[in-house]
Amino acid sequence: MTDYPRHGACFCGAVRYRLETPPLFVHCCHCSDCQKQTGSAFAINALIETDRITILPGAIDLEVIEMKTDSGAPHDIYRCPRCKTALWSDYSRRRVTRFVRVATLDTPSALPPDVHIYTRSKLKWVVLPEGARAFAEYYDMEKEWPAESLARRDTLLGKGK
Repeated sequence: MTDYPRHGACFCGAVRYRLETPPLFVHCCHCSDCQKQTGSAFAINALIETDRITILPGAIDLEVIEMKTDSGAPHDIYRCPRCKTALWSDYSRRRVTRFVRVATLDTPSALPPDVHIYTRSKLKWVVLPEGARAFAEYYDMEKEWPAESLARRDTLLGKGK
């Protein structure tokens, strides 16, 4: 992927941001939490290092909404305080990664999902594309992620030095 950086924004445009590099991986999550939080059938999230997201000059400060997932783990959702668009999430307060809402990108179709997860709670009328990599729950990152993304993750977590 050479089309970087990629830009995105909230609905009202008060917060514009830029992804500096391709994401590590893209999920289409069908869990009931994502369904409720988005008011839709699923959420498409691009997992990327926090320091590879640049909030552009003139943006207003994001509002952080603290939630709990079904597992009880913390889930912070970063929203525009004006229009309330969810721009990204931090699951389990890792701080080093974000799950960017792909639909907030200027060109969301450029980041199709690598996998569909939590399909056990997928709405019955949602039909996955033929050949889609789909998992009833989560998946084994070592088996699914590209080697480059695994290396970036290891660097991020201080492994393999």
